[in-house]
Parts: sequence; structure tokens; C-alpha cells
Amino acid sequence: MDQLKAMRVFARVIDEGGFAAAARAMDMAPAVVTRLVAELEAHLGARLLNRTTRRISLTEVGDAFLERARRILGEIEEAEALAGASTTEPRGHLRVLVPPALAVHQLAKHLPRFHKQYPQVTVELHSPGPVETMDDAFDLTLLHARKPLDGEFVARRLARTEVILCAAPEYLEKRGRPQHPNDLHTHDTLLPPISELQRGITFHTGDWGDDEPSGDAVTLVPKRPVLSTSHTDTMYAAALHGLGVAGLPSFMIEDALLEHALERVLPEWRLFSMTLWATMPTRKHMPARTRAFLDFLISVFGGEDRDPWLAAAGCETLYENCPFAAAAKTAKAATPVAAGVGVQAIGSAIDPAAEPATAS
Repeated sequence: MDQLKAMRVFARVIDEGGFAAAARAMDMAPAVVTRLVAELEAHLGARLLNRTTRRISLTEVGDAFLERARRILGEIEEAEALAGASTTEPRGHLRVLVPPALAVHQLAKHLPRFHKQYPQVTVELHSPGPVETMDDAFDLTLLHARKPLDGEFVARRLARTEVILCAAPEYLEKRGRPQHPNDLHTHDTLLPPISELQRGITFHTGDWGDDEPSGDAVTLVPKRPVLSTSHTDTMYAAALHGLGVAGLPSFMIEDALLEHALERVLPEWRLFSMTLWATMPTRKHMPARTRAFLDFLISVFGGEDRDPWLAAAGCETLYENCPFAAAAKTAKAATPVAAGVGVQAIGSAIDPAAEPATAS
């Protein structure tokens, strides 16, 4: 028995949620996957999985073994990466966990350029739903968060994304453009079913400070929304078709703003922003393919504490103490932004000394 191969197969069965799915992911026959796991259990003298006709689950021994196996496989991968880093181009299979909206509206359109640069790297995106923390079953986990990250992993800032109000121009022509948050009482709204938002939404004026915008604040208790959904792409599609006013992250609506399919509502008022992070397990040696993809993401999104998507659309929020603030104000006053201008790449090659998860 090839014990390392069996360990890889066992870990993949758990990652994929079943033998058949693991076989498809690894391009192996289902019978081979089943046999390798059975041989591993026989070698260890312990049952690692509970099997039923509908699902599998880890036994207590299996859970402990999986944790140690992942660590061993990771160390082997690091050793291989270290040995080959100086002589080989990035190659191999990259597994990335990413929120669905970020995958659809950003990664998908940039992947062709990455593939052209690194044709020997294949990318597997997993987007099952919201992503709240790093998952060490993946090479990279992309996530967005309002608060600083905390945990035993490495994190690199990719960008800041602001949640803004927007609506279709046709809707606004018909219903009018709100001039104050209180005007939203007369509009149809689209909201996620989050109790915090149902209790009240706070709007701010002024530039962003260290934690939140300065200036006046208004808290609005929204009326019952015409659409309540936790699926952000459904909310996005409904806003595009003129159902009402929605609050969406800038990375989702960049193209719609540039194409004038959506229009920013109450541009002088701020809601909140989130930081977009790329996170990964703490390892001494990062595989070349992971480093290449991370470097690519930083070059695309900027790697700075600013919103590149609103900047591209000509409606960037300027932050206090931000080194871009003075230049951006001058440029905005002097030069109109044409539709179709792409995101400017601000970032440079990744520093080998990665930031800790608590880095701002």
C-alpha cells in the first residue's frame, strides 16, 4: 500500500464529502478510492469513517488521524516546494475557498489572465456559501470581514470594499433619487434577513476615520423590504431589474456602475466597509503556485486599504490619513472618469515575510 497516497485520498474523501466526489476530483475510479481507504483502515487497525448509504462521517479516531495526516501532507508539500522553487515554474493544482459573490463577480473574469501567465497551474474554486475564517483544507481562503482577523494563520490584505446603496437608473427615474436617508421610507428596499439591519441602519457623512466615518450620523429603521434574501446575487439581479434600492459590496457592482446599469444612491452617506483578505495555513515555505496566485490577486486588487472598485467607477470613498486621499481629490476634481476604465493595479510582488492574521 502507498500510505501517502492513501492518506491523500482519505483527506480528499472528507473534503469532497464522499467517495464518488473524491474519485471525480482526483480522476480515479471510485473502486480505487474505496479500496485505498479500506487498506488504510486495515493498516491502522481502526475504523476512520462511519459509512451509511447517504453520507459518511469521521469516527473519533478518524478525526484525530485526519488532523495529523493534513499536517504530514502539508510538510511534504512544503519540502517539495522548497526543493523545486529555484528550478521550476509554478505548476500543480490550487484549491481556493471563496465566497460565491467574489468568485462570480471578480475571480472569474480575472482567471483567464492568470491562466495565460501560469498555464501549468489549475485552479479549483469552492464557493459553498459565506466564508468566515481560514480553512486549512484549502491552499488559500478568501474572505471579507469588518473586524480584524484573529487566528493561527497567515493573512494578506487584498483591498477594502465598501457596501453602498444602489438602484437601477430606470427605478430612480420613476421613483425619484433620495437626497437623505429618511427619503428611503418612500422607496422599495432589498435587504438581507439580518436582525441587526432590521433593528436599524446607520448612515454617516464625511470621510472614513480609523474605524468608521466621521461627520453626522442618522439611524434609519427600515420598513418591511420588498425582497429579503441572504443570497446576494439574487439581490443584485433584482436591483438590476429595477425592484428597488439595495445595499451591495462594491466588488459586486463594479461592472454595473461602469456600464450605468446601476447608480449609486446617497453618495454623500456611508454605510460600512469590509477588508478583503487572502488567508492561508501558517507554513514556512509557500508552494510556488500559491505564491503566484496570491501575488496575482495583490496585483489585481491593489493590496492597499482603499476600494479599487469605487475608484474605477469614479466614486471612491476617501479615508482620513490615507496617502491616496489628496491625490484622489485633486484627480477627481480635475478629470472626469470615463465609463469602461478598469481597476488600476497598485500592488507589487508579495513580500516573502507574510503578515500575521491580526495585521491591519
